[in-house]
Order: sequence, then C-alpha cells, then structure tokens
Amino acid sequence: MKRIFRLATLTLAAFSLSACLANGAKRELGFAAPPPPPAMAPIAGAEYANKGSIYQASQGYAPLVTGTRARGLGDMVTILLVESTATSKSITGQTDRSGGLALIPPSAGPLGFLNPDALNASGSGSFNGSGNAAQQSQLTGTVAVTIAAIYPNGTAEVVGEKQMALSQGDEWVQFSGRIRLVDIDVDNTLPSSRVANARIIYTGQGAVQRASRPGWLSRFFGSISPF
Repeated sequence: MKRIFRLATLTLAAFSLSACLANGAKRELGFAAPPPPPAMAPIAGAEYANKGSIYQASQGYAPLVTGTRARGLGDMVTILLVESTATSKSITGQTDRSGGLALIPPSAGPLGFLNPDALNASGSGSFNGSGNAAQQSQLTGTVAVTIAAIYPNGTAEVVGEKQMALSQGDEWVQFSGRIRLVDIDVDNTLPSSRVANARIIYTGQGAVQRASRPGWLSRFFGSISPF
C-alpha cells in the first residue's frame, strides 16, 4: 500500500512540474513591441530665438525637398531585414615539460653502499588540447515600423511589430532602433544594416515551437545532471 501511495505521489508531482513548465513557456497574444532603448532626450522643448532665417534649430532637421518620405512622428518606414552573421573560432594548445634529478654518492665511507642508479629521478608531462566553435545565422524579410521620436540632429527612433497567425502556431517579429532620416529611400524603405542600436526579436509559439524543445522530463534531468 505504501508503494502505491509513493508511486501516486511521484506521478502527481511529475504532472504538476509539467504544468508549471508549460505555463512558464506560454506567451500572450498581441503583446506590444519593445520600447526603444534609452536615448538622449530631444531638444524640441527648448526655447530658441527666431532670427528670421529659413532654418530653425527648434524645428529639427528638414530637407528642402521632402516629397512623401517619412519624416514626422507616426510616419511608417519599411525595414528590410538583411541580417547575416558568421563567426568561427579555433584554439590549439600544447605544452611539454620534463625534469630530472641525479645524486652521486661517494664511493667510499659510510655511504659507499648506495647504488648510484637508485638515486636518479626523472619526470615528464605533456598536454595537447584543441577547440573549435562556429556559428552562422541569417534573417531576411520586412517589418513596418513607425517613427516614435525625432531628434534635432536628423535621427529618429523607430519601433514596430509584425504578428503572423499560422496554422501550426504564431510568430512575431519585433524591431526597434535609431535611424537617419536622410537614409530613408524614396519608397520609405530602409535596410536594417543602416540602423543603429537595432533590436530584432523573432520568436513564436505553437506546435512547431513545442516540437523543437526537449520534453519536460528531459529538461528536468538535464538541469540536475552533473555531467
């Protein structure tokens, strides 16, 4: 009876642990895009004397011909995701060390009975090690962002998010960073390689996401395994 009670207790604890892990990995649909990173406060609120010139510092950067390019708060810009990184690293190490000690006892006297060959000692050691690491990632696509802040030096903070509801799960692409208004193309596009302090998050949830993760029991034993 005690064995059955213990087995039932362990089974209940395992199901409880599985439920906790499942709830921890759950995501809420439609979460907001991440805020832009902290940046220097704009000087738009400062007081400037109007000297009658066309260019006013308090109005920020403004080209002579703007057309339909995005340049105001809330304007949309299409970011072309063209991220590609490849890194590799290789390390090798080799050390050798040897030493010896030899004592020659006198041939006469109280120590004459010692054997010279028995008083010799030597030792050596060597080590060979190597390591290799490589990583490659690539991300292509588009995401529309909006201008959240404009600075007098002609730069702006952009932030945006795209959510895709697929048959086997949901995916999100979040983007934020600082751009130069002059880098925006005539069709309001901008490659991500020209965005400073870029923050790109690509994640999702669903059947495919769950299938790519180890089971809860494997994760449990993996967390406590010393090997």
